[in-house]
This record gives sequence, C-alpha cells and structure tokens, in this order.
Amino acid sequence: MENALDKLTIRGFKSIRELEEFQLKNLNVLVGANGTGKSNFISFFKMLHSLMDGNIAHYVRMNGGMSDILYNGPKNTEKMEFEMRFGIRGYRFTLIPTIKDGVALANEARFYEHGESGWWRLGDSDDTLPLLIKEVESETQDSKYSKPVYNAIQSWKIYHFHDTSSNAPMRGWEIVEDNETLRQNASNIAPFLLRLRKEYKEEYREIVRVCQIVMPYLKDFLLTIQVYGNSNEIKKVNLSWRTKNSDFPMQPHHLSDGTIRFICLATALLQPKLPTTLIIDEPELGLHPEAIRILGELIQSAAERTQIIVATQSPLLIDQFNVDDIVVVNRRGEESVFERLNRSNFDTWLEDYSAGELWVKNVIPGGISYE
Repeated sequence: MENALDKLTIRGFKSIRELEEFQLKNLNVLVGANGTGKSNFISFFKMLHSLMDGNIAHYVRMNGGMSDILYNGPKNTEKMEFEMRFGIRGYRFTLIPTIKDGVALANEARFYEHGESGWWRLGDSDDTLPLLIKEVESETQDSKYSKPVYNAIQSWKIYHFHDTSSNAPMRGWEIVEDNETLRQNASNIAPFLLRLRKEYKEEYREIVRVCQIVMPYLKDFLLTIQVYGNSNEIKKVNLSWRTKNSDFPMQPHHLSDGTIRFICLATALLQPKLPTTLIIDEPELGLHPEAIRILGELIQSAAERTQIIVATQSPLLIDQFNVDDIVVVNRRGEESVFERLNRSNFDTWLEDYSAGELWVKNVIPGGISYE
C-alpha cells in the first residue's frame, strides 16, 4: 500500500517523550491500561489532520494550549517534532510554543526517495498554514512533489463513534448529497449507506448481513428520503430501518448505543473504498461480547486491504488478533513507551491461554495493575 504509514517519529507530544522511527504494519493493535497513552497516539492523527486543514491553532487552543500538549510542559519540553515515512515519500515538521500559549509551525520538509536531495526543506510558516499546502495550491513546478505527500496524509482516516447520545449526529437527518466518504463521527451514515445501496450493492448487502448477525431482528435499512423547502430542493435521509415480520418503520432512536455504534463500525470496515490508513480508538465501547468477536473478524479482514490502527483495552477484542500484531503501551514514569510483541516470546503461554488472558494476567505487559 503506497500511502500507508511505514515509520513514525514523535517527540515531545503529550505523554510521548520520544518515539523514534516506530514501524507500523498492516495491522497495529495498541493495548494498554487507562492513562498509558494509547489515546495520545491516536491524538497525533487528529492533530495532523487539523494541521492539514489549516486549523492547528484551533486544535491547540481546544486542547488547553501548548503548555498542556508539550510533554511535561514547556519547562521540560521546548518543542514538538514529528516525522513520517510512507512509501517513497515522507513529511516532517516542528511545533513551537509562542507567547500567550500559541503555536508556530517550523522546519517543514518533504521527502522523496528518488530525488537528489532526499529531504527537501520547505521552511518556517509565518501563519501556521503548512507550506506544504501553500506549495500544493501554488501550482508551481514543485507542487507535483508536494501533492502526493498531502494526498497521502489526507487519505489517513480517523473514526470516532463514541457519541451515540440521543442528539448524536449519526441519529439525525443529513442531506442526501453528503455521501462521498463516511465522516469521522458517522454524521452522514444514512446518505453514505444510501449511496452504497445504489452503487455498491454487494458491499451494501454484506454490511446488512453482518449487522443482522448482531441484530437478528433487522430486515434492512429503510433510509427514507424526506423533502424540505418550498420548491422541494432539499432532500435529507436518516438511519430508519425495518424489523423482520413487521412493516413498522423503526427510527434511529430505537437503536441502542452499542447497536448503532456497531452499524457505523461495520460500514467503516466494509466500505468499498477503504482509507489508506484507518484509525479507530476503543471501538469495543458498549458492544455485546459476540459483537466484539465479529468486530475483530472485520478488522482482520479489512487489514488485508488497508492499514489498520486500533487502540483497545478489551481482552476479548485482543483475543481476535495475533500476538505480533499487538503493540503494548505502558507508562515509564511520565512517559508512554510502545513495544511491538514477538510471538516467539509467548508460544509456550499461548498453548494454554489466549492473548487477552495473558494481557489480563500481565504476562503480556500492560494489563491492569491490582497493586
């Protein structure tokens, strides 16, 4: 996979003091107790997307300012440094605190393996908008080198389906036209499924089939279109559905939190055009044990088509993966440390125990401490 993330370096970001050239595979399952730093690893991708959207200042402000994002605060960490390698390309940058707890973007560079210079320094931004983006938009000679880098980063998709409240966007109405890609919080789950039903019938049927395993009473999604406006110009759709042996149209509020979250997860993992890298934080929340098992199978299958990064603390979900797909996250003092497991170190244990059981027992380090 050309644009999948091969190596990642993070220095000085939240609880990650130094993560050097960390290698990622097709499947990367981050496990660790609460507070070890799994979510901070996922937060890097959220921060990166904010940077690429031109909103890094807003991200910093909404996360408490640079003093709260720098590892152990500005007295201990002067700056944050990041470097990514993906295929024959790469990107690196530095974030530096400014007065009033703001942020400055510096030392941007892009990498091209077949170029004479390797790393090409872009420089320091004077307004926090990445010079990479400015070069892409300039349509100059160099933009042909920046565009693939920018496109690769934008192809990494984070899904966060934690908000399943009664007012969650995934339960509401959305315009039919918002159907190109599944949004981060699944706010457009209904128009996206409607598009799949029309254009990707096989994939849509598979999503319904998998959802029926968790929801045996589900017949199909209705996805009824509602027309708004005096001239009927606005069309919206919501996640309505029908049960077996009934014609009564069920509405999104009839779905439990775990059920609607599973529908979103199944759609994300079975969609016909998967992101180059797909990132999910604690997808097991609120799911029935059998749904977690099926989720593990979906993740394994999707990892054959794209790169998956998933953070979890569910022993049952961990059971669904090979030991060498697991990355253990622990705290060493104030610092998060990451270690990919080697199956050969656990072969004897795996004759009698599952990976999830070994994690709970702390044979696989990073389980819950009972001290």
